[in-house]
Amino acid sequence: MRILVLGGAGYIGSHTVLQLVRAGEEVIVADNLSTGHIEAVPKEVIFYKGDIHDKAFLDDLFKAEHIDAVIHFAAFSLVGESVVKPLKYYDNNLCGTKVLLESMVEHGVDKIVFSSTAATYGEPENIPILETDRTLPTNPYGETKLAMEKMFYWTSLAHGLRYVSLRYFNACGADSTGSIGEAHDPESHLIPLILQVPNGRRESIAIFGTDYDTPDGTCIRDYIHVTDLAQAHILAVKYLANGNASDVFNLGNGVGYSVREVIETARKVTGHPIPAVESERRAGDPARLVASSEKARKVLGWNPCHDSLEEIISDAWNWHKNHPNVFGK
Repeated sequence: MRILVLGGAGYIGSHTVLQLVRAGEEVIVADNLSTGHIEAVPKEVIFYKGDIHDKAFLDDLFKAEHIDAVIHFAAFSLVGESVVKPLKYYDNNLCGTKVLLESMVEHGVDKIVFSSTAATYGEPENIPILETDRTLPTNPYGETKLAMEKMFYWTSLAHGLRYVSLRYFNACGADSTGSIGEAHDPESHLIPLILQVPNGRRESIAIFGTDYDTPDGTCIRDYIHVTDLAQAHILAVKYLANGNASDVFNLGNGVGYSVREVIETARKVTGHPIPAVESERRAGDPARLVASSEKARKVLGWNPCHDSLEEIISDAWNWHKNHPNVFGK
């Protein structure tokens, strides 16, 4: 298959591209490089620099390249930023996707796998979270991702496009080779923030809230290795290629780790004391977010292979200690 990966220079996108290349698929990457890194894109893939808002760019791409399926990572994803800049998120995530779908429909490209999020659920009603649970986002990021899912649904009814929406939890880790990894600016994810301490980029890590209703008082999250996420996207493309119906899947390990447990594991992996400073809760942080991924396992045949927290942090540390300034910049 010839697969177009939008946002393929970003964190999860670049890992998915790498796994597609290893699987022998033909890959085309399009990215505007606003948050992605060209250094993360394998040299053997076809690369286009452009924006999904630009319909002429997309039309030219679909004319030039025969595309069997699209994997869509081209969305902004910082929860905090979405709260203070909601229009930025509506413009990029919704308006950009609308232009993309228009071009796909016009050019007869009828399969898309979408990078969604657990933020579509908001405050969970149940643990573990099921795909059938209520969706009530608590921030513009989650709201725009949910609206994108609905846009795919109505487009599928009107035009026969089929989609898979993958709602994943805390993406983390790095490719085991250490050649690519997480490189956000600003960084907002817990594990890379923790690893900035042994890397000499910060003196300590903050723990926001120690009085939650959890065994050690800190928030519990479901951490999923980025390579396992990449494999799920590939399985989802194959699922659609086999003629299956549109669907939504959670992606997580089904196991929750507290902030204290993550910090302690990072101390073990790095051999660094990693001082922690206790702070007040942040608004909107649920006590527990843990996924049920039984549906993805049964329907897609997805089986996470890197579900050890120690392995996840080891792979992340292998990347960060060798790339303290991100891709040598």
